[in-house]
Amino acid sequence: MELVKGTAKQAKKVVRQLLKRKKILTTKMKKKKKKKKNNAKPTQTDPPTIPIGELFPDGNFPEGEICEYRDDNLWRMTSQEMKMKDYAFEEAFEGGSPGCRAHRTVRKYVQSWIKPGMKMIDICEKLEDCSRRMIKENGLEAGLAFPTGCSINHCAAHYTPNPGDKTVLMYDDVCKIDFGTHINGRIIDCAWTVHFNPKFDPLVNAAKAATNMGIKMAGIDARLNEIGEAIQEVMESYEVELDGKTYQVKSIRNLKRT
Repeated sequence: MELVKGTAKQAKKVVRQLLKRKKILTTKMKKKKKKKKNNAKPTQTDPPTIPIGELFPDGNFPEGEICEYRDDNLWRMTSQEMKMKDYAFEEAFEGGSPGCRAHRTVRKYVQSWIKPGMKMIDICEKLEDCSRRMIKENGLEAGLAFPTGCSINHCAAHYTPNPGDKTVLMYDDVCKIDFGTHINGRIIDCAWTVHFNPKFDPLVNAAKAATNMGIKMAGIDARLNEIGEAIQEVMESYEVELDGKTYQVKSIRNLKRT
């Protein structure tokens, strides 16, 4: 009997030791997991909910697309003087980076769900709600740059729906979505064309090509009339065929913001 009791006591002691070790190992593993969680870089959700500033807490934003200068402006890429001018504006450029990233995120999000049959006011409100989250709206320090534009067809720009507006986006519409963000007054503005009927593809391609040309021509000390001239030249080199009739794409001459 004494031998059996001694064996039982020893067995209980071993079990207690094993349980203690298991508890220590479990605690260590939990701590490691917590550390990994804290060190993990946050990723954007779908739909976007995390403000851009929280995705890049160190303030270092990835570099975007760079369009090289062309023709007579190529010297801006090699001139040390022009490089120094660019460096002088680097702080201003970096200040606009959160707005750029927020704008790009919202744009991709809207492009994923916009479709015919939606009310324009619903599109604008959903877009602006996401934009406010991404930019982390904060009074005059950060927020929307202006009301969202959603001009359809013959309406070239600067139309935005008022409460009660029942305008609906249709399959054969060509709609220009234009919205902006700002950080401390630095405005990021970008527009894109929404269309569903492929017959308008050449028209949209003309606008894209002309826009890219304008970006390549732009820069410090670049003349605005030369930028406009280059954009117009590319734009009007395109033709669009609609219902069996061919039209030359033309630039709008009287469009301005008042």
